[in-house]
Amino acid sequence: KGPKGMLSQKVNKDITISQEDGTLHVTRPSDSKPHRAMHGLYRALVNNMVTGVTTGFTKVLVLEGVGYRASVAGSQLTLNVGYSHPVVFDAPETISYETPAPNRILVKGIDKQQVGAIAADIRATRKPEPYLGKGIRYENEKIRRKEGKTGKK
Repeated sequence: KGPKGMLSQKVNKDITISQEDGTLHVTRPSDSKPHRAMHGLYRALVNNMVTGVTTGFTKVLVLEGVGYRASVAGSQLTLNVGYSHPVVFDAPETISYETPAPNRILVKGIDKQQVGAIAADIRATRKPEPYLGKGIRYENEKIRRKEGKTGKK
């Protein structure tokens, strides 16, 4: 629980999580490879849950292309990205959309996995293409550009 909400996670029966003096401790029964892997997984999941309920997570998407724009009405995100119809995304109760500019989308929430999955779904509607760079990309994503046709010699 935190100021932004509450999250829960099912944990494997071999891994134990205990709270001592305000800190969470993740322990494993042995040093075998599966137990070490689960130990790291659940430590990271617990860390993401603590970060999510205290500060939250944000993914920034950028729309590049002539006429590409996004708008938010209530809990719906509407994208105009070159199709004959607008693409509409409904937000789950733990996710919110913001559009500080017509070509920027902020996906905010407390669950890191859900924020990333929804941002990936939005990006999948029009992936950035390598020739002109048009499409929806993450804010700090580098798109490898191709040269294109060179013409006859």
